[in-house]
Amino acid sequence: MAGTEGGSGLFSLVWGLWATGFGWVVATDFRGAAHRIHQASWRAPYTGVRFVRIVAGAFALAGPAVLVNGLYDLSSGQSGPDRLPQQSMPFIAATAVTGALGLWSLWRRSGGLRTSWADGPASRRAAAAVITFAFVGFLVALWAGHPVAMLASWLAGGIAGMIVLVCAVPEERG
Repeated sequence: MAGTEGGSGLFSLVWGLWATGFGWVVATDFRGAAHRIHQASWRAPYTGVRFVRIVAGAFALAGPAVLVNGLYDLSSGQSGPDRLPQQSMPFIAATAVTGALGLWSLWRRSGGLRTSWADGPASRRAAAAVITFAFVGFLVALWAGHPVAMLASWLAGGIAGMIVLVCAVPEERG
């Protein structure tokens, strides 16, 4: 059976695309992205902007390798299973609750998606909406067992998150 013995080339492709883009944008602190991530991680005061950039650099270096591996797997017919095993309802419910809490924190008054929606141009508003709908699409695809739809919603949400991160107005740094 093609695709089940060598891992998921499609997952590697999507992960590699996301890791490369995210890693380079944050590692180079493009438009203050690393500083915004550092500000958003106020619960971890021991991490500085330099640490955020180093971790992002690891993603920037690993992403292209995983991307090439995914392209190789896809070209050799190793795209992964057509359907995922049926997930248990408690797992899906836990994923939904965790994601809903994350979305709630992003949409509350001082959250990143709320400020993107309130203060941003149409591109940031659309990206904030896509992040929300991508999470719902991810849950539906997880429940239905469709890996392509699940990965597509994950990639759409990741790209929209990059738009929110990069298109934010750079803040003054002292």
